[in-house]
Amino acid sequence: MKLLVVSTPLGPLGSGLGGGVEITLNSLVAGLLDRGHSITVLAAEGSSLGPSCQRAELWLRSGRPQLSSQHADREADVVMPADGLLPQFWRAVLEQASSGRFEAVVNLAYDWLPFWLTPTLALPVFHLVSMGSVNAAMDGVIAQVAAWDQRRLAFHTATQAADFDLPGPPVVVGNGFDLDAYGLCLEPDALLGWVGRVAPEKGLEDAAAAAMQLGRRLAVWGLVEDRAYAAAVEASVPAGTLDWRGFLATDQLQAELGRCQALLNTPKWNEAYGNVVVEAMACGVPVVAYRRGGPGELVQPGLNGWLVEPDDTTALAEAVCRVDGIDRRRCRAWVEQEASRAVFAERLEGWIERGLQICR
Repeated sequence: MKLLVVSTPLGPLGSGLGGGVEITLNSLVAGLLDRGHSITVLAAEGSSLGPSCQRAELWLRSGRPQLSSQHADREADVVMPADGLLPQFWRAVLEQASSGRFEAVVNLAYDWLPFWLTPTLALPVFHLVSMGSVNAAMDGVIAQVAAWDQRRLAFHTATQAADFDLPGPPVVVGNGFDLDAYGLCLEPDALLGWVGRVAPEKGLEDAAAAAMQLGRRLAVWGLVEDRAYAAAVEASVPAGTLDWRGFLATDQLQAELGRCQALLNTPKWNEAYGNVVVEAMACGVPVVAYRRGGPGELVQPGLNGWLVEPDDTTALAEAVCRVDGIDRRRCRAWVEQEASRAVFAERLEGWIERGLQICR
C-alpha cells in the first residue's frame, strides 16, 4: 500500500509536544515499512523521524500549533488558528485526493477537522483514535464517522473505545514498540519511577504521595507542561522525594527507567493506552497502576504489575511492596507477545486492507 500518515499538529515530531502519538507514529511507520508498504509522513516543520523510519518520505508544513482537545473544556467550541498547522495538513491532503499517489490516509491527530472531512474525501481516511472522550464536539464527530463507516476507526484499547458511541464492536490494534531499543534490566536500584507529561491530568501528585509514604525517591521523566503544577507537587512532599530528570529520547529513557524497582502510573483521566506502562515492562520493570483507562487492560496483576483502585495512594504504596514477587523476565515476555512493533504493524495492515477492500 501507498499510505500518507498525518501526524499531530501539536508540534514537531521529536519535541515531545505530541506525547504518546510520537511513539505511535514512529512505530507505525517503521512497522509498515518492514512489511513492504510505501509511507509518506506529513508533519510539522522541525520534525524528525526515528532511525528505523528513514525510508519514509517526510513532508513538512509550517503553522501555529493546534490547541489540544485534552486541555479544552468539555463543552468548548472547536477552535482552529487560521494560520495553524491543522488546516495546513489537511489542505495538503486535499491536494492529494485525486492525484493517485496514495491509496489511503492514516490520521493520528485527535482533532475535529479530519474526522469531519472523512465522508467527503475521495481518498479514504483511516483514523487511529489517540484519546478517550474529553470533549463533546470530538465525541460527536467520532460518532458521526462511526455511523457512516466504523471501519475507518481503530482504537488502542477496548476501554478507550467504550468512551464513544459506536454501532458495532471496535477495531482494537493496541500499540507497538521497537523492542531492540529497550534493554532488560534484572538488577534494579531502590528507585521508583514515573513517566509522562507533567500536567494535572497525569496525577503526579499521587505518585509523589505514595513515594513519600514509603520514604522512597521518585524519578520523574517527562516534559513539564505546567510549571505551577510541578512546583505545587514538589512542595507537597519532603525535599529530595522527587528527582526531576526531564524529557529524554527513548535510548536514554530506557537506560534510566530500567533501573527502577517499579513504575507508578497514576492518571486522573482515562488514558487511551499507556505507552509508558509498556516501555517500563519492556525493560523488565513491573508497573503499579490505577485500574483506570488503557493501563487497566495492560497490567496483568501478578504477572507484570499490580492494579489498585483509582486515587487510592495508600493502596498504591502497599502494592509497591509486592513488586519484588514479580519476575521481571515475564514483564518483558508480555510485551514481546502483545506489543512488539511487528505485532502492531500486522494489526494495522489488516485493519487498513479490510477497509480498502470495501472502499474499492
